[in-house]
Amino acid sequence: MTETTDADPTDGRDESAAERLDRNWNDTLQELRVTQTGTQIITGFLLTLAFQNRFTDLDREQVGIYLVLVVLAALSTILGLAPVSLHRTLFRKRAKAELVATAHRLLIATLGVLGLVVAGVVLLIFDVVVSTAAGFIAGGATLLAIIAIWVLLPRAARPDRTSQHR
Repeated sequence: MTETTDADPTDGRDESAAERLDRNWNDTLQELRVTQTGTQIITGFLLTLAFQNRFTDLDREQVGIYLVLVVLAALSTILGLAPVSLHRTLFRKRAKAELVATAHRLLIATLGVLGLVVAGVVLLIFDVVVSTAAGFIAGGATLLAIIAIWVLLPRAARPDRTSQHR
């Protein structure tokens, strides 16, 4: 029986480096599943808009915003599915560390683009329903909320690695 070395004795887990990579990969896949659902709903919403009667009422700027949002939604889908393609390419090549690291970066990029799509959809809806000014205010407020909740809150909640975990 071989003895495995704990990948990080200070983290309270008893796992080898390979077990840690497997856990990180599984965590990443679960996060991608969650973002994929949101991306699919928003993309579906955007794709149906062009086929609504009221779509012809949009002015040139609103159509431009709409098209940018469709491209961003497609990019978000592409980024969110990229780890699957990467996994297929690297499968059985002993490249789990590279897979996990790259998938992590792709997931962050997916969240960034998805945040822009969410804020942009709010901007477009308020622009069409209320006014252009209301659209930019609502879209900007949404973007600020996304930054606060998706970026700043996790940084503030990050435990100090030098203190004892409770």
